[in-house]
Amino acid sequence: MARKNRNKILVPEARQGLDQLKAQVAGTNNPEQAKFEAAAEAGVPLKQGYNGKLTSEQAGKVGGRLGGSMVKELVKMAQENLSKKQ
Repeated sequence: MARKNRNKILVPEARQGLDQLKAQVAGTNNPEQAKFEAAAEAGVPLKQGYNGKLTSEQAGKVGGRLGGSMVKELVKMAQENLSKKQ
């Protein structure tokens, strides 16, 4: 059975915050540029517009790199918040 819209954000109002986190993790000030920075680092030829010729493996490198780094950053932020409360 096919999955529907896996990239849908559970809380749509969080889009801006997620984009800012992506930019922070990628080391850029421009949230839109973050995925292109990650792609360049991974050697993936991602460009603006249509990217239908990318393989699943190439696309996964970009998403995995950003997603993994974002999770690490969120864990770090949560640990800092918990230590401040104690």
